Amino acid sequence: MDLTIAVSTRQDAGLVELAGALDNASAPYVRQAVFGLFDDERHRIAIDVSALSVLDAGAIRTLLYLHQRAEQLNGELCLAGATGMVLTALEITGVAKTFRAYDELDWPLTGRQRRVLSFDDLHARHGMWPVEATELLSRLHQLAPEDPDRRRLRDDIIECCLPAAYRLARRFRSSGDSLNDLLQVAALGLVKAVDGFDATRGVEFGAYATPTVSGELKRHFRDRNTGIRLPRRLQELRLAANRARDDLTPMLGRSPTVAELAAHLDVDEEQIIELAGSMNACRPLSLDTPLAGVEDETTLGDTVGAEDPQFGLVEYRTALQTLIARLPERQQRILSLRFYGNQSQSEIAREVGLSQMHVSRLLRHALDYLHRRLINQ
Repeated sequence: MDLTIAVSTRQDAGLVELAGALDNASAPYVRQAVFGLFDDERHRIAIDVSALSVLDAGAIRTLLYLHQRAEQLNGELCLAGATGMVLTALEITGVAKTFRAYDELDWPLTGRQRRVLSFDDLHARHGMWPVEATELLSRLHQLAPEDPDRRRLRDDIIECCLPAAYRLARRFRSSGDSLNDLLQVAALGLVKAVDGFDATRGVEFGAYATPTVSGELKRHFRDRNTGIRLPRRLQELRLAANRARDDLTPMLGRSPTVAELAAHLDVDEEQIIELAGSMNACRPLSLDTPLAGVEDETTLGDTVGAEDPQFGLVEYRTALQTLIARLPERQQRILSLRFYGNQSQSEIAREVGLSQMHVSRLLRHALDYLHRRLINQ
């Protein structure tokens, strides 16, 4: 293949120097080189094409995709040093200004490491998965389960495909989850994809692996991260809103508003607002969460009220007042002196001019009457 790729790096930027012919066959290798820089958190990419002799339409499509991806990562990708047929190709396709092809390259020669990449290490990809993965899996399934080479080949396939699985996981970085957790879930999804792929169906591994890994990541969010499961309508709207946000952010140069998201998705603004509210409700707060703005160690649980046991007596007290009013006046007075005045039966007997035995009999008669009436109500 008549193409040489050399990479230099500094802080959050990367330089890719190309020499030879960049066509549809070699463009996937350039894509892998740039994605490697993205994975290293270098989102400002310059591609030096001054030594290129050929640039075809397929390669330009790949470069446009990389340019769009850099903008989604709040970075940039530009081409520098375009001359002759390469510059003509960029001008004919109308992307010369998009790539800032007329700007000079701001990267001193003394600051270039020029690490030449090997095509064997880059792995040409189908989409973003290694093309050779399908062939390797075909060989894997031809080996007997007890063959000692089977485990080694399986491990090689997983290791070869891990960068692509990790790239899928990084798409969910905005979810608030730990990136390490997402990478582990993606790796688990990749293992399931490798073990579940049927090479006899005649499809590429990438067509099977992408939904398998993505499905594993979505199950992680559904089963581990949400205390409340959203209705399917809101789940689908959330996915569509995330895609719309990724599309609109580079176009607007900022995050889209509720109105812009609603217009892009052709839904009511109330639905976007409902979605935003439901996302906050999916993760209940712990009762041990400290209260904000409070100097002491008061937690959320300390502010939660408990059921007042007196609430259950309200109905009985209301009924009791009505029933007491139906008693003879002397029995009402005896009840008042006993339970509100806290007097003994002897004291009550002296005050009302009756014997203690008579007071006891009247008191018991009044209480039995009230008890029967309360039970029968």
